Amino acid sequence: MPDDLRHKRKERIGVVVSDKMDKTRTVRVDWVTHHPVYKKILRRETKFKVHDEKNIAKAGDTVRIQETRPISKTKRWRLVEVIKK
Repeated sequence: MPDDLRHKRKERIGVVVSDKMDKTRTVRVDWVTHHPVYKKILRRETKFKVHDEKNIAKAGDTVRIQETRPISKTKRWRLVEVIKK
């Protein structure tokens, strides 16, 4: 089935915080939300294990990641591109 007919997969932009594993990178994704009652701006971060087949992303790089099938126990995202080195 072509990619345009399949459902749209989630994409995130984040920063590589660890490149110590082979073919795996840890990517931090920052997001902002508002408290429903107090309206305070809350800054949150989530870390994802990302599959990087060619080991091209290094620590500090800004990358685009995409949700995919489970690759291992904790890896469910794959590297799409390196935006900024």
